[in-house]
Amino acid sequence: MRRFFSGALCAVLLAAAGLAPVPAQGDETCMSPYMAKIVGQEDFVYIWTLGMEGVGDGQDKLVTVAVNPESPKFGQVVHSLSVGGRNEAHHSGFTDDRRFLWASGLDTSKIFIFDVHTDPAEPRLHKTIDDFVEQSGGVVGPHTNYALPGRMLLSGLSNNRDHGGRTALVEYTNAGDHVATYWMPTDDELGGAQKTGQFADGYGYDVRVLPRRNVMITSSFTGWNNYMMNLGAMMADPEAMKRFGNTVVVWDLHSRTPKKVLDVPGAPLEIRCAWGSRSNYCFTSTALTSKIWLIYEDEAGEWQAEAVADIGDASKIPLPVDISISADDDLLWVNTWNDGLVRMYDISNPRAPEQVFEQQIGEQVNMVSQSWDGKRVYFTSSLLANWDKQESTGGDLQYFKLYDWDGERLTPNFHIDFIAAGLGAPHQMRFGAYGLYGKRAPSVLDPKVADSD
Repeated sequence: MRRFFSGALCAVLLAAAGLAPVPAQGDETCMSPYMAKIVGQEDFVYIWTLGMEGVGDGQDKLVTVAVNPESPKFGQVVHSLSVGGRNEAHHSGFTDDRRFLWASGLDTSKIFIFDVHTDPAEPRLHKTIDDFVEQSGGVVGPHTNYALPGRMLLSGLSNNRDHGGRTALVEYTNAGDHVATYWMPTDDELGGAQKTGQFADGYGYDVRVLPRRNVMITSSFTGWNNYMMNLGAMMADPEAMKRFGNTVVVWDLHSRTPKKVLDVPGAPLEIRCAWGSRSNYCFTSTALTSKIWLIYEDEAGEWQAEAVADIGDASKIPLPVDISISADDDLLWVNTWNDGLVRMYDISNPRAPEQVFEQQIGEQVNMVSQSWDGKRVYFTSSLLANWDKQESTGGDLQYFKLYDWDGERLTPNFHIDFIAAGLGAPHQMRFGAYGLYGKRAPSVLDPKVADSD
């Protein structure tokens, strides 16, 4: 039986009582605290997938895989919905009621809104936002799709003036109407923020919130000119390598105004915040300098940034990408794309993470998602179309993989070769379940489920 409850309400009530919150299981810790939490077996994984020329129909698509072991379709693709063309499919996120999944393209700046509640096994394309750049006032490259109450907050990566890294946060209603645009602070337009170090670059990437602290945190990456460039050409271009973000910004969540710009050099990417009621900190990792950074509130109530651990050997350019924090705030999974490894860090002391595990996942690896009960870990492979490796030396290139996790080791369960299946390059994963919307899980005797094809 699944249980559904408001993560934000639960955290507020428990914090008021002076108790630690009941942890949301698994990868829920990597999403918005305003979303309903689910405890139980996920039925589906929705995979936002880049189209590849010469592979299947070549289009970006939302791929649905059955992952409940009780399903006769377990480990199989049960649905695939193409959206037309290649948009540099990248990240996706649910609305706060989890009825719709927003998925964005970094190249065309289109946003595809999928209905995942009418039939969780067969998502439908509900709406396409194709005027994001115009409505936002020039933001390019919608990246993170993050749920706020009745709102979706999107972090941009670029702009339409010079296609560099200067960008903004963009707020929409759940219905897809533009609300406001909040530009990242720069040296010449701090917007009231305090610049604490060398940088106020105006770059963006990810966004996360800590509602009980009235805090929103953003990280920084690079602009369209770089992320649409061939990786080898970019790395050989000294000027291009200067065009990466070096900041994390702390915002007032309620007013959406920047408060403090922190130096975090080396392109800080995903942000993952602790869930404990007294744990006022988040982690990020830097792609270029291969470090784990702690973003934390000190005893004086001021937010600080500190590099707390190395990720592999930075001279070998492992390129840290996705990270995932455990529900009890004790462990951090860290993927490194270039060497195809996942590493686990003990973060029970957040000021001194210690690597306790690593394993080869594939030729390259990007996204990592934990199951809600913490027993399963999913991986996908694609980073960006012009950055992905084109040839394999023995490992898988483009895949979706499930591993079982027993607290000590990852054991392979199943995998799908996305190129062989004619699907493309898999990127962002999100979980789905029947019981979310008052719908029962179909019996294995139902024709739609029991039919082998």
